[in-house]
Amino acid sequence: MSNEKLALLGDEAVALGAIHAGVSASYGYPGTPSTEILEYLIAQYEKGGPVARWCSNEKTALEAALGVSFAGRRSIVTMKHVGLNVAADAFINAALLGIKGGLVIAVADDPGMHSSQNEQDSRFYANFAMVPCLEPRNQQEAYDMTREAFDVSERFHVPVLLRLVTRLSHARAAVKPEKARGQNPVSKTTEKNLWMLLPAFARKNYAALIEKQKELEEWSFRHPVNKFDGSEKDMAIITSGLGGNYFEENLDDFTAMRKKQGKKAPLHLHIGAYPLPEKKIRKLLGAVGDAVDEVLVIEEGQPFITQKLFGIVSDFSVKPVVQCGELDPDNVREALGLPPRKGISISTGELPPRPPQLCQGCPHADSYDAIKKAVTEIDPRPGHPDVGINSDIGCYSLGAAPPWSVPESIVCMGASVGMAKGAADAGLKHCIAVIGDSTFLHSGITSLLDAVAADTPMTVIILDNSIVAMTGCQPTIVPSENLAKLILGCGVKPEHLLELEAKKQIVEENAAKLKKEIEYRGLSVVIFKRECLEAFRKKR
Repeated sequence: MSNEKLALLGDEAVALGAIHAGVSASYGYPGTPSTEILEYLIAQYEKGGPVARWCSNEKTALEAALGVSFAGRRSIVTMKHVGLNVAADAFINAALLGIKGGLVIAVADDPGMHSSQNEQDSRFYANFAMVPCLEPRNQQEAYDMTREAFDVSERFHVPVLLRLVTRLSHARAAVKPEKARGQNPVSKTTEKNLWMLLPAFARKNYAALIEKQKELEEWSFRHPVNKFDGSEKDMAIITSGLGGNYFEENLDDFTAMRKKQGKKAPLHLHIGAYPLPEKKIRKLLGAVGDAVDEVLVIEEGQPFITQKLFGIVSDFSVKPVVQCGELDPDNVREALGLPPRKGISISTGELPPRPPQLCQGCPHADSYDAIKKAVTEIDPRPGHPDVGINSDIGCYSLGAAPPWSVPESIVCMGASVGMAKGAADAGLKHCIAVIGDSTFLHSGITSLLDAVAADTPMTVIILDNSIVAMTGCQPTIVPSENLAKLILGCGVKPEHLLELEAKKQIVEENAAKLKKEIEYRGLSVVIFKRECLEAFRKKR
């Protein structure tokens, strides 16, 4: 390995760290800001590197990785924060297993909701599952901590969560790689009680996991990333992740301000390895003693450390910097009592809002035109009170904005089909689910099976653009030509499965056919098909 540094995204640093840690297989489902991890690994796989594949959803990805661990080899799973909800069943139970080959779950959180439904913080999941969590603050740490995570997993026989955030995942910096190690040999687990969560075994494994917390807390206490600096005991500051970077970015000004006050740098504890190092926190607060009564916590995401402190301290109040959205140097600066940085104020006048739009020529636009026309003919009243349109997560979410304004709900992956079924059961006359091909394969199939079993009077509209478009044109797990066969296999009646071409020239014809299926008092499925233009350009 040369001493040459590489300019890597945080996501790419994680991927390279996994390869150099001897990973044997990598799995995931695309989701911003995590997508580039597996894209990098897949590119290496196509050049002869270790196995790397997209899966139908995050749960199946994690279960495949568990199989790799069962066989004694190392695996990594990638997803965004809301994807961990989908994988939660396997994730929580994995903590009770006898993890053999190192298992790392790389989860990219999205503070500020740049491309997500919520801001949930994955550190709470790691705490709930009682497994270690590593939180890098820069690209070098992302590489180093990924390598370390595999070792920690094998040392404690638990999965390890690697928590990333948007600014780290999508920023590029120099990374110095270390010498790569080889892959583990295949060595199947022989202690079946460690991998069978029958109640008799699970109870013992759960007791063992609780007992293991003492070791994990000691590991966290001694971890070099959980470190002190500063000396002045008039202030207590705790940072984590990118919060440590923003604190240091303001440190020169903060030190200069304190120097004028006759003070040195205050006591500061940075945390990057969890479980929370309670002994170090007690040491910090014991050092300041009666000199201060407030702890400043600079963490990005939800107030995880802030809430935990209430169970550790009693004589201090806790001040978080932000409760939602992203940290930045300016809000950290304000929390430190520094004046705003000088800047240039430029008047740009009143600019119109520019919400994201469907691409010019997108097939979804033609599909929405047909849907809108069919619905208006069925119920021409404003708001179409007899029609409910539940949609889903994907490019087609943008159809909720003008000029289409078609979807009336967007909740989570696959919810459109389940919600349409529920609305039909509640008595709403015409219920429609609008879902993409990849989202349908991710988590729409099971709800369709429910609708098939009840022959629910509803119409499922699948917008099939042959690709996972919103996250960068990854391939769908089932090719478009097999989608209709899959739906028929679920039990949908052939006479009520329609495949229509999404084209502007035949919007009227498509609307008439769609109207007939919406009015049918049973389950129907309509597939609008046309390839994504961005995917087509990439192929060319």
